[in-house]
Amino acid sequence: MRAIDHGQGGDASCMRLVEIAVPRCGDDEVLIKVFATGVNRPDVLQRSGKYAPPADASPLMGLELSGEVIATGAAVTRWQIGDKVCALTHGGAYAEFCAVNAAHCLPIPNGLSMLEAAALPEVFFTVWANVFQRAQFTAGDSILIHGGSSGIGSAAIQLCKAFGAAKILVTCSNQAKLDYCTKLGADVGINYTAEDFVAATLAATGGRGADVVVDMVGAPYFQKNIEACATDGRIAQIALQQGAKAELNMQALMVRRLTWTGSTLRARPNAAKAAIAESLLHNVWPLFDQQPDALRPNIHATFPLANVSDAHRMMESGAHFGKIVLTVG
Repeated sequence: MRAIDHGQGGDASCMRLVEIAVPRCGDDEVLIKVFATGVNRPDVLQRSGKYAPPADASPLMGLELSGEVIATGAAVTRWQIGDKVCALTHGGAYAEFCAVNAAHCLPIPNGLSMLEAAALPEVFFTVWANVFQRAQFTAGDSILIHGGSSGIGSAAIQLCKAFGAAKILVTCSNQAKLDYCTKLGADVGINYTAEDFVAATLAATGGRGADVVVDMVGAPYFQKNIEACATDGRIAQIALQQGAKAELNMQALMVRRLTWTGSTLRARPNAAKAAIAESLLHNVWPLFDQQPDALRPNIHATFPLANVSDAHRMMESGAHFGKIVLTVG
């Protein structure tokens, strides 16, 4: 099969289209003929040598896909050959075929194309696990989402809107991105290059602060996120793009009973990822029928697998709104 090899790592030019063996399908896995795969920030970090995959993961990049089941393991009963699915993968999706844990697969939502479905798993698993399960977002909460125009941010806006957010605030670097977020359902846009997001959040919430804060920036925002939180608020740390270490004054966290939680998705046990998939199937997938215009992933650009370097350069530029997808099949 054709697949993308990033060798010893480096800049986007290090990736090559190569011919390698089709992966074997384990007892609890399905083998999927890949139609498309989403490009995610961890792919860029892995390629550049800053994010080593777990020891049991595929050495190939690619954390999500859509495609067709072409083989099933001996223990698999849920899926059959010919089923169309989207899936969270343990790496390996930058290829024509990928072996995936059967419990990490979901049906293609009604009304979505295979291309759109490829943009769902990584961001929906991440947002559901961190915002709804760990930070316990619920109807009536206000939420501040940093990086609102990213794939994660886009999914968070749509999901929180669908589940009854009182107010959705987002931070972005320019007006075009803020306008994009508004179209997705954001109520308040904050240009972090021109205004203080803490002051803007407090002003938009009558001085109360946000019930939930979703952050991917890291160190420069640690203290500010605490200041932007409402009493009994929750901070969901999803990534640390600008550093993991900072000096903090934790007094406000204690006095206002804040909760600061963080997690990574890829390192979780298979059973934990399966539980997230099952929760999505029962709580979110029905919304694709009930609110067909509310949960449609925005695909900013598509690239054929051979042009993966261009896709990574776009991801690194930060110029995209929503998701970047590689077409494979």
